[in-house]
Amino acid sequence: MTSPSALRRLDREGGPLTIGIDLPLDNDLTPHGGAANRTNGVPDLTGHAEKAALADRLGFAALWVRDVPLYDPVRFGDAGTVFETFTHLGHLAATTRDVVLGTAAVVLPLRAPLLTAKAAATVDALSGGRFVLGVASGDRPVEYPMFGLDFDRRGAAFRDAVLTLRSAWATPPAGQGVAVPSLDLSEQLQLDVLPKPAGGTVPIVVAGRAQQTVEWVADHADGWFNYPRDLAGLAAQMGQWRRLTLERGRRLPYLMPMMLDLSEDPRTRATPIFHGIRAGRHELLDHLHRLDELGVSHLSLSLRCSTRPVEEVLHELAETVLPDFPSQPAAPALGHATAG
Repeated sequence: MTSPSALRRLDREGGPLTIGIDLPLDNDLTPHGGAANRTNGVPDLTGHAEKAALADRLGFAALWVRDVPLYDPVRFGDAGTVFETFTHLGHLAATTRDVVLGTAAVVLPLRAPLLTAKAAATVDALSGGRFVLGVASGDRPVEYPMFGLDFDRRGAAFRDAVLTLRSAWATPPAGQGVAVPSLDLSEQLQLDVLPKPAGGTVPIVVAGRAQQTVEWVADHADGWFNYPRDLAGLAAQMGQWRRLTLERGRRLPYLMPMMLDLSEDPRTRATPIFHGIRAGRHELLDHLHRLDELGVSHLSLSLRCSTRPVEEVLHELAETVLPDFPSQPAAPALGHATAG
């Protein structure tokens, strides 16, 4: 079974891993990154569209946005990408041309699943099939009561929502509607969710476990987006993932995020930082090749801890790293929004 087209572009079977970029393109998690009168963890979105378009032109494989419904400065201190996720993605669909657009990740149980299906299919259609829907169960207990939902039931709600998304994107037979038993929606009602995704479905990648077993993820997702870990731990996890997917006759990609503080000195030795490394480009390249050898399909770099200007780092990565890890260009698509 092959993955839908946007995800295939990030999973170059037989080729090197691909490299994407996490939004926001700001160094807001560094002590000097917060502008005057702005709390660290709340990014400066000035020029956000221009920076995203720059990453697209430079050849990065994907741009990823985070879904943080409520800003919590006390317990988490991270506002994510600030903008409402699907609204932001619709804008990016119009201001980029080639880059895959993804969520890492939508807090699925907090959203009405039929509206999520419609929003995701809309972004997919507007971008010409460049969308990957990353989904998660959420890790912020304070949010759930605000939406009238039970935090402890988020695992079951997540499973139901994934099944609803698949049903909503399917094209029903003539004279029938979509069927979603969990919502008492039967085909006899002749209701449908439009638009349909550009390639017939939207690829779903699960971020973390989402309160599920790894077996469930292998059965129901198109890929797994997992948190960074040391190389030994990653090797063990990759072995488990390969075994589970091969048992199911599926080759599913493994995606991973990583914080990066790229030193100006290319010879700087790698040292760990939160969920990532600080290194010069020589050791960064060595690290990326090790990830590639272990079977990581796609790596998404966050520059929020960067001690250098983001645009400067993007250019250096494009000149010195992307030649080893090129992205696959998008196929021409008709009828979708692009930058002028």
